Amino acid sequence: MAAGGGAPGLAAGAGGWRLPGRVLEFVFSYLELRELRSCALVCKLWYRVLHSDENSEVWRSLAARSLAEEALRTDILCNVPTYKGKVRAFQHAFSTNDCSRNVYIKKNGFTLHRNPIAQSTDGARTKIGFSEGRHAWEVWWEGPLGTVAVIGIATKRAPMQCQGYVALLGSDDQSWGWNLVDNNLLHNGEVNGSFPQCNNAPKYQIGERIRVILDMEDKTLAFERGYEFLGVAFRGLPKTCLYPAVSAVYGNTEVTLVYLGKPLDG
Repeated sequence: MAAGGGAPGLAAGAGGWRLPGRVLEFVFSYLELRELRSCALVCKLWYRVLHSDENSEVWRSLAARSLAEEALRTDILCNVPTYKGKVRAFQHAFSTNDCSRNVYIKKNGFTLHRNPIAQSTDGARTKIGFSEGRHAWEVWWEGPLGTVAVIGIATKRAPMQCQGYVALLGSDDQSWGWNLVDNNLLHNGEVNGSFPQCNNAPKYQIGERIRVILDMEDKTLAFERGYEFLGVAFRGLPKTCLYPAVSAVYGNTEVTLVYLGKPLDG
């Protein structure tokens, strides 16, 4: 039986855990993510081989197999410096099964395209949500915003499509959003003030990357723009699983979301 239940050819009885690190790295480079997770639980040596170098051949090979070539050769993942980080970002990308029927996820795996459907607001959630820890991701529009363009978070119960052109994220008690068009914060169908809280706040520019920071320990949601901390937008978030999400109204517009991992303080 494979050690850890997921490493073909590395039988515990054959002393597979005592192989040299370079040999283990070579073998691990042929395994998929679920198998690698099992391998990391076998012993300290295997864990160290897998996690000491996030740009090792193991993660480079997995990234090449898992991610679209476009995602690796363009600047989509320019703020994710390691191959392990790129694999993780793909695991946290938009879900093709949890979005409006009027959108689709492009072949790069990270970009949402909204079809030109009249009188509809359409959104998408990521594959994985968070109920603990601190997390950061970046979002940017690659087309016109239209009258409403909202970024934020949502529970699994929040709708991802509705009739008309509305701020879908923030339209009920299951989601929280920042409308980039008018800088309003939205939750439970109400405007919770403007954001950021400064005079003459600049309008969002197409292509500008907004960093979203979710802190499930402090129960807050904050935003950054160009590495400038804009402040905490929402406090008192519930202790439930929350998903990065967006909603859009403009036909043929595109939105990209990339998970960055734990935010860097300072």
